[in-house]
Amino acid sequence: MPKKIQSFNGRYGFLSNFSEDGFEHDGIYYPTNEHFFQAMKVLDDETRKEIAAADTPSQSKKMGRRVKLRDNWDRLRHRVMKKGLYEKFTQNPELKAKLMSTGNSQIIEGNTWHDNEWGDCRCKRCNNTEGKNFLGKYLMELRAHFNGESE
Repeated sequence: MPKKIQSFNGRYGFLSNFSEDGFEHDGIYYPTNEHFFQAMKVLDDETRKEIAAADTPSQSKKMGRRVKLRDNWDRLRHRVMKKGLYEKFTQNPELKAKLMSTGNSQIIEGNTWHDNEWGDCRCKRCNNTEGKNFLGKYLMELRAHFNGESE
């Protein structure tokens, strides 16, 4: 049975969208994947640059909550997350190597902040709810892609 990675802390902190492993996309540098994801909620380059310049991923997230979402955001957000992960891991070869070193481990974005969309919350309130863990699934898909096991 494969090992489970159930937390994006310590040695697995690089898997987090908040890890400071930046990358460039369309001429804008994003310090974290969180900055990228929040910035992609809009089409305006100036607003994207403002979000990219946020001091912390938490600040970029707050900014992303205040923007008027692009019309098709709900349809695009999962594709955007996958794109950000791809850019993060291809532009940072040492991260790609770390991702590959997870082998066939199941990757679960365990959290305590009630995020059952991108992760799997482990708090008492969410105890009986299984998270969708899309972030973990997309990281495993990317790892498989790098291994030549998928598209």
